[in-house]
Amino acid sequence: MSDRLRPGSLAIAERILDRCDRLGTVTSTPGMIERVHLSAEHREVNRLAAGWIGEAGLETWQDAAGNQCGRLEGERPDLPALLIGSHLDTVRDAGRYDGMLGVLLAIEVAARIAASDEPLPFALEVVAFSDEEGTRFGSALAGSRALAGEFAPDWWEYRDADGLTFADASIDFGLDPGRIGAAARRPEALVGYLEAHIEQGPYLEDADRALAVVPTIAGARRFALTMTGVAGHAGGTPYARRRDALVGASELVTAIERIGIDSGTIATVGHLQAYPGGVNVIPGRVEFSLDLRAESNEARDAAWDEIERTAREIAGRRRLAFHADERYRADATPCADWLQEAVAGGIRSTGDDDPMRIWSRAGHDGMAVSAVTDIAMLFVRCGRGGISHHPDETVTRRDTALALDALEQAVLAVAERVRAEPDRLVTPAPPEPHGVGLHR
Repeated sequence: MSDRLRPGSLAIAERILDRCDRLGTVTSTPGMIERVHLSAEHREVNRLAAGWIGEAGLETWQDAAGNQCGRLEGERPDLPALLIGSHLDTVRDAGRYDGMLGVLLAIEVAARIAASDEPLPFALEVVAFSDEEGTRFGSALAGSRALAGEFAPDWWEYRDADGLTFADASIDFGLDPGRIGAAARRPEALVGYLEAHIEQGPYLEDADRALAVVPTIAGARRFALTMTGVAGHAGGTPYARRRDALVGASELVTAIERIGIDSGTIATVGHLQAYPGGVNVIPGRVEFSLDLRAESNEARDAAWDEIERTAREIAGRRRLAFHADERYRADATPCADWLQEAVAGGIRSTGDDDPMRIWSRAGHDGMAVSAVTDIAMLFVRCGRGGISHHPDETVTRRDTALALDALEQAVLAVAERVRAEPDRLVTPAPPEPHGVGLHR
């Protein structure tokens, strides 16, 4: 496979990577990248993004949820918009490209289209979401859920590690919690949403490919699990009388791995704590987590059913008690076929005639945005085994250039489809408010 790059794409890719480095310097923790929702660092990266969006020729504003936005009008004012973008917040000790690369690619695609003097049959909007990771308050997808009109009111009472509530942090940031609804978009005012994102996995690298189409974003469920037995003296309790919660939990952990492998799902125990925790005490209770992901809700739920049956069998055989508390559920989010084809066409334009399709094992803002409009995603290869959420996260200049060209062509393919099927656009209601801080 030989790639076909547009003239100037490598230079733009270099600028994108330089800007990723610049964003990477905005951190609350020296020596690592950490940038959370409604922080001083959030304010600074929004300021930087607003400047770059403005340089691209778009009008810019920060919405009522702290998302940084920009808009390029189409053939006439107030047409529905195609959204392109990603997020600017990070996990602790993050890499430079998760989210940030997608925002900067979107800005450069918008700049190219603005400079072409060939208006689209819709508006093009860039969005840099404020809180995809949920690192500060545990409110993952808060920015995109606000845009989708699905912000959960109980989130206002969530507290960060310092005890500050989400509502108070929003006020300190200069936002009004009472106006969060102003961030919501109406379905009739949108054409769709496209996001470029690093793969966060090894499949593109293993296949020696740069880009892929995402057919589905994983469905996930998360549980707090407990195995309860009886604590006892390690020296004085015979094996036949032990009701060791840790041995039972450990047997279940290995079974969870086996079930995940056999079913093609992803099942991870990321936290395990034994109580009372004495070196010479048989554990009487173990608390542990389960993160379960799959390409479909059916596969996810079938894997959980098998895990639960296995847990209860282990508990019964070892005279233990098993309890599961579901803490999180997100259904699998299929990408729209017509937008997937636009992304595939964009990849084909770069010289890859048979684009890979890789379902996303990680969650993304598109999961929330899908509540109001069709979505699709473009994956970009990340090296070093696909490592992400880590300082070693990396992309190449050439892959970035290919992603730039592919995303631009995907936008143009959407334009062709809309022109061919104008009923995809409806006569919009009066223009939506653009929030605060609007400037050109």
